[in-house]
Amino acid sequence: MPDQHPLIFLQGTARNSLYTSTVSGGRNLRIPDYRNRRDHSFLIERKLEEAWILARETNAKRAAVSLPTKQGMYLEFEGAPGFDLATKSLEDLGAGIRLLNVATVPSVIQEMPVTRATVYIPAGKEIVFLKKIRSYADHEKDSPKSNKPRNATLIDSIESIRLAFLDSSFWRDDPALIPRGMPEWCEVWLRGEEEEIEISFRKLARGREVQIQDGALRFPERTVLLIKANQQQLAELIDSCEYLAEFRLAKETARFFLDLANVEQVDWIKSLLSRLEASSESPVAISILDTGVNNGHPLLAPLLANPDCHTVDPRWGVHDHDGHGTLMCGLAGYGNLQQALESDWPVVVPHRLESVKILPPVGENDPKLYGLIVTDAVSRVEIEAPDKSRFLCIAVTSLDSRDRGRPSSWSAAIDILASGYEDDRQRLFIVSAGNVDGSEWERYPASNLTSSIHDPGQSWNAITVGAYTEKTHISSPDLVGYVPVAPAGGLSPFSTTSLTWEDKKWPAKPDVVLEGGNAIKDESGFCSECDDASILSTCYKPTKSHFDWINATSAATAQCGWIAAQIQARYSHAWPETVRGLIVHSAEWTDTMKSSFLESSNKSSYARLKRICGYGVPSLQRALYCASNSLTLIAQETLQPFDKKPEGASGYRTKDMHLHKLPWPKEVLLALGELDVTMRITLSYFIEPGPGEVGWKDRYRYASHALRFDLNKSGETEDDFLKRLNKAAREEGEETETESDSNRWLIGANGRSLGSIHSDYWHGTAAQMSDCNLIGIYPKIGWWRERAWLGRWNRMARYSLIVSLNTPKQDIDIYTPVAIQVGIPITI
Repeated sequence: MPDQHPLIFLQGTARNSLYTSTVSGGRNLRIPDYRNRRDHSFLIERKLEEAWILARETNAKRAAVSLPTKQGMYLEFEGAPGFDLATKSLEDLGAGIRLLNVATVPSVIQEMPVTRATVYIPAGKEIVFLKKIRSYADHEKDSPKSNKPRNATLIDSIESIRLAFLDSSFWRDDPALIPRGMPEWCEVWLRGEEEEIEISFRKLARGREVQIQDGALRFPERTVLLIKANQQQLAELIDSCEYLAEFRLAKETARFFLDLANVEQVDWIKSLLSRLEASSESPVAISILDTGVNNGHPLLAPLLANPDCHTVDPRWGVHDHDGHGTLMCGLAGYGNLQQALESDWPVVVPHRLESVKILPPVGENDPKLYGLIVTDAVSRVEIEAPDKSRFLCIAVTSLDSRDRGRPSSWSAAIDILASGYEDDRQRLFIVSAGNVDGSEWERYPASNLTSSIHDPGQSWNAITVGAYTEKTHISSPDLVGYVPVAPAGGLSPFSTTSLTWEDKKWPAKPDVVLEGGNAIKDESGFCSECDDASILSTCYKPTKSHFDWINATSAATAQCGWIAAQIQARYSHAWPETVRGLIVHSAEWTDTMKSSFLESSNKSSYARLKRICGYGVPSLQRALYCASNSLTLIAQETLQPFDKKPEGASGYRTKDMHLHKLPWPKEVLLALGELDVTMRITLSYFIEPGPGEVGWKDRYRYASHALRFDLNKSGETEDDFLKRLNKAAREEGEETETESDSNRWLIGANGRSLGSIHSDYWHGTAAQMSDCNLIGIYPKIGWWRERAWLGRWNRMARYSLIVSLNTPKQDIDIYTPVAIQVGIPITI
């Protein structure tokens, strides 16, 4: 075993600076420049008045027959094909005009995208838009120095205005899923998070005989409820309610049924228990949110106490009715259970298990928001044991993958719980990527590439776990002639990917892959599962069999939870962001993955590989320890991304950046000269999710904030590096080089900067690396700044920065010089 040194947690390496982005302004909107001002203003004013008249007529007809009527109207604004719509200018909070949702759809006339925005205008406030149109028509100047008409960007961007309708304006799911006949369970997203809005809507829904579930999810500016309605009832709600933002079809969940198998003997249990070292007082726990658990199993009883078994519905009980939850617990508790059984070494389990039953024993769940179910589950374990550092494992996923990276109420609920939005308590969720349907395995690996990550695997803050496999040995005499579907080290046939997500602004998922077993196929190509290609775990009916097998992304998720617990137990002060970062940071692609999916050595190919296999397979050894020839430094820091502009100026701006000057083995690296070394940097932080579809047209409006990292170039001084990153570090009018030497990165800034965890490699010579020890962390835009009226513009943001340096030669010591610099005692 190689030498093992602790990871180095740094203190005080971050120097704070006032930060101004080197990029001037935001993204330039693409606005039509062919408008005739007179004609266009007349057209837009006429469209507005037509919608206004139609809304009044509709309200009058409803009032005449005593139907409830909203005090305002919903309008749909449409941009020109291939151009942007100035959506920010459509909202006027002072006048009560609210932007509800934004969507990009194909044009029916041209093969170009069209942006549509749904806006609510209170009664009497139509004049706000009318004044904007007329000031544009009358060529009122935008400013004394400008020849541009006032409101030109907004009015020129509008192609048409009409009353908003269900299909095009409010339904934010596949149009084919609108319940045309029989009522179906739908999510209704209300604008606002105030309790009065929910009460008002519930009263209205019941008055219209629309079935509505108890419970609600709350996000910034959004409340999500579940109603059972058809197309006609949804349209009726649009006519009568002024708080609507969007509708979607509610989600179903997948069920897991596993055959029992008598594969082991009771003596194995006794042997393992005689070597087991487990503490009932451990402060670290893995919470399995699944089908419940049978903690009477002799291997689980020492890890899972009765008070730590919960259920979201007391009628269900806490027992495992299906077997899946107990299988998950076996891997979450022991990691590689088969290895633990076969070894003669002590088995140390430094963490506890918890279970919350979130699936019913009969049928499916009542139609509920799964985000609400997860929120309830988290509340139960935290009330029982509030001081534990816990990791929440969810291998229950949606049956469909229609979100294609777009946030859902379920994934956003996980993001908001992880971020600590309501209680400042950060949490790490470990979520299954979901599985490829078995009927598709014959097309392996094409089936993986076309099968999308399942909800809630698109969560920004969670670790989303896919599956790979090393299981290629088929020993059963009943399976002569069968061969494994996937090669050793390859992506498991079960694992879904994010390759088909057309909108590349969403995070690349999965984040990592772990052993999920293989499938087998006969001579005809027919594929199936078997225990030889699966993972051994604990059976929920130990009186019949103590062991059963599990596979797919469920097994991978449970093992990832085990790794997280090992890291937390070793480094009790590590933040959830750090544990997530270390799992990703320790992951590497297998040679099989690279040969199967890496089309070339360019950055776009590595970005593609990341959407298929995540960052690869985590290594517990690399996540826990340094060797003499490797070095891992960790900084856990907090900065304030945004602030108000100085007195006398209106609006908000970026505020802080951090410059880390890392302790560095410079002399050793210089002495190594042309020897190749590898640096890896990982930045991990949690975002707060933004409000509804209005925030999802641009990724920076879903995320509260974003952070980025950069490294100084070889020979680049601290002063030059700061000036390259930070406009505030320059003299007035000073220009400087802004290129970041992107060629040295394996994935590159564009490929690594999606989501809220960013990791990349740099390969070069030791001499080149000898003075590359300056890392800048700086903010990018998010809804904390864009929607400052929500009162979170001055929030602090936590992050974990992880930096590793590795040399290929075993007899080189780069650890000791750095350990001495930071005061870590070295044992000889």
